[in-house]
Amino acid sequence: RAFVKVQDGCDNHCTYCIVRLLRGPAHSRPVADVVAEVRAFVEAGCQEAVLTGVNLGSYGRDLGLANGLHALIVTLLAHTDLPRLRLSSLEPWDLDEAFFGLWENPRLCRQLHLPLQAGCDETLRRMGRRITTAEFARLVEVARAAIPDLAVTTDVIVGFPGETCAAFRASYDFVAGMEFARLHVFPYSPRPGTAAARLPDQVPRQVRRARACAMRELGAEQASRFRQRFVGREMAVLWEQRRHDGLWTGLTDNYLRVVTRAEGNLCNRLTATRLLTVQNGYLVGEVIG
Repeated sequence: RAFVKVQDGCDNHCTYCIVRLLRGPAHSRPVADVVAEVRAFVEAGCQEAVLTGVNLGSYGRDLGLANGLHALIVTLLAHTDLPRLRLSSLEPWDLDEAFFGLWENPRLCRQLHLPLQAGCDETLRRMGRRITTAEFARLVEVARAAIPDLAVTTDVIVGFPGETCAAFRASYDFVAGMEFARLHVFPYSPRPGTAAARLPDQVPRQVRRARACAMRELGAEQASRFRQRFVGREMAVLWEQRRHDGLWTGLTDNYLRVVTRAEGNLCNRLTATRLLTVQNGYLVGEVIG
């Protein structure tokens, strides 16, 4: 996989984040530059490119482009022969329902990483997040309806200043109802210079750690259920490398980690693979083509 950074900087004002202060305002690369880089990767044999950015969903606004990321994706799919295109993290408020129509093209990987950060509206407000839990849930509902077998992954911060036991329970219950494919959990850590570091009611470290442990256990259960849904299916896997135990490891387009045992060199090959079972948190596959 190749990672293609298409923008840097951020214009959001999340109270816990230092990135905006360090990177400055959002700024995007010209479309032609991105297309040229992806074409070069394809010529070198690349099977998948991942579009990245500090605030990827804002791509093109500083260039005066309407629906900039949408237009960039359409251009890349139309003007390159890249087999698979994946998107990195996207703020949910940067997306509209029309965006999900892009997945009519099967070369676009069926994974969306949509940072939630908290499942409690009051905590979201104090974080400076520009969305409510109801709006987030509705967006995910629309995305899943438009994109079969979509993997929705997310980030959650626990122990944010002012997060009471009731607020954590609300966040936990909301996440429990969302059934994410993967959940990245972070105990809140104050960053000097951010607004959140100056908020009252800082949560004790041991409480933050305990909440992170509980949320991670929930995430592991959800990830396990998501993997299990695909046992017995045939899916395309892009093989990345052979592990020290001799097993090859690769990814489906919807971000399922698959391992297999094979004699030949599978590196950078995209193969049809039958998913047989789940072992040690991985899907075990059999290459069939």
